[in-house]
Amino acid sequence: MAQLFPPRANVIVRTVLVAVAYCGVAFPFWVWAFARTPAATGQYRAPSQPIPFAHNLHVSGLGIDCRYCHAGAERAAMAGLPPTQACVPCHHDATLASNLFAPVRASLATGHPIAWRRITRVPDFVFFNHAVHVRAGVNCETCHGPVTTMQQLYQAAPLTMEWCVQCHRAPERYIAIGEHVLAGWQRADFERGRALVAAFDIQHLTSCTTCHR
Repeated sequence: MAQLFPPRANVIVRTVLVAVAYCGVAFPFWVWAFARTPAATGQYRAPSQPIPFAHNLHVSGLGIDCRYCHAGAERAAMAGLPPTQACVPCHHDATLASNLFAPVRASLATGHPIAWRRITRVPDFVFFNHAVHVRAGVNCETCHGPVTTMQQLYQAAPLTMEWCVQCHRAPERYIAIGEHVLAGWQRADFERGRALVAAFDIQHLTSCTTCHR
């Protein structure tokens, strides 16, 4: 009786089985790995803004406190953005009349806010409260990176769950010392961090409902 399958059928079947097994392991791994790359997390993303606002000039050069523009950081979940009127008192009339400030003039004339593009955003299924973190002594640069040196603001952190949880597990290793103006801040050493954690009564919160509500 003639064979139903050619001799190479065994090789083909073995190859297919090995390929399926490899893909079953490799594909989830590559998805897991890609989800942690800047291409997926948005880390280092720096979208253009309607006005090229230089954080390094305002924060480091002029010493403006972050809370002047982001007043909600200490009392609300959202840090917020400044009203257009907050931009006016700090600049000369000649500057306000320049082409650079055209969006400011348009916003004042129409009453519509400037269409700033958000840089740092956690997923919608994650609850993040700025006030809780700021009042606990977490410095702005801990999450937003070296804003004092940023000509164009970019997303400094990956904002993955792993990145968030590492601080919740050991806040004494990440809490910072310094003013919110960010000038000259430094991360606390471990012993000083433990003292700050005790002083601010910072909890090691790692339950799912802490962030997913």
